[in-house]
Amino acid sequence: MTAGTQGVGGAGTGPETVPAAGVRGKQPAERPRRRRRKPPHALATFEFAMLSPALGILLLLSVVPFVVLVAMSFSDVRTLGGVSLTFTGLDNWSAVLSDSSIWASWMRSLVYFVATVGLEMLLGLAVALILHQLVRGRSVVLSIALLPMFLAPVIVGLLGRFMLDSTIGLYAKILQGLGVDHDVFAHPSTALPAVVFIDVWEWTPLVALIMLAGLTAVPTSTLEAATIDGAGYLRILTRIVLPQIRPILLVALLVRSMDAIRFFDIITVTTNGGPADATKIIPIKLYEFAFRFNNQLGKAAALGLTMLVFSILLANLFVRFIGERRSADATAGGER
Repeated sequence: MTAGTQGVGGAGTGPETVPAAGVRGKQPAERPRRRRRKPPHALATFEFAMLSPALGILLLLSVVPFVVLVAMSFSDVRTLGGVSLTFTGLDNWSAVLSDSSIWASWMRSLVYFVATVGLEMLLGLAVALILHQLVRGRSVVLSIALLPMFLAPVIVGLLGRFMLDSTIGLYAKILQGLGVDHDVFAHPSTALPAVVFIDVWEWTPLVALIMLAGLTAVPTSTLEAATIDGAGYLRILTRIVLPQIRPILLVALLVRSMDAIRFFDIITVTTNGGPADATKIIPIKLYEFAFRFNNQLGKAAALGLTMLVFSILLANLFVRFIGERRSADATAGGER
């Protein structure tokens, strides 16, 4: 009895007592399932609330003028007594696309574009390579080389007009020694090259600065290894340096291409599109439609939209070409 009593009263009443088989313990209450919160809509976030003032200003400054420009290209715009638009369909577009003088301006714009951008890319690369090789005095030389790009284009045009003046210009005296004894801005065969020269003088430092930033990012260990392996300077430049700075080249190419398409200031100051329309590129033609000849704002809007389309197509072409070259080089490197 004593043993049985101890077994029941002592050991059986302890904390480790197992409940009888027929008795169910008290089950814990089930926790209510939490509903998943849906992520807030993008327009209801705190970030969007902070950005909304800037986005509103951007909308007013870009989207609204673009919509108005498209509407103007399909309308006859009158400004007397207030701005009024009269829908004319495709009359402005047909007039712009069938005008032979506009196509001639497009051809001059392409010649100007290829000449300026090509020379600036080549000269900018050469200047960047020279500055990259300098050990002492690089900052001083770079500061002097970058001076032209800090001048306003109008000032550069006036300076070029003065330096190429047939009576007192320094460059004109040099050209006269080479056999060019006429005013370069007054002759159709030399006016466009003179304007190209002025633009190249101003904006080559910008291309050189962009390319110099890319050259400083090329690993020196790779260049040293190629030199030890016996590769020459030209081989290192074409096989190692240029492929690695190709994105930087694309940036420089896009920046200068977008500026060259809408080039206006220097030509207006120096030749104003002359002589005999030798320097009348598309931006000058657009200015004449809008502000000089009968206030043809509808045609000017259509011509401006064609410039926008051309810029977009050109940028996509450059990006696709350089992107395909990069992917091809990466594939070739992986196969090796």
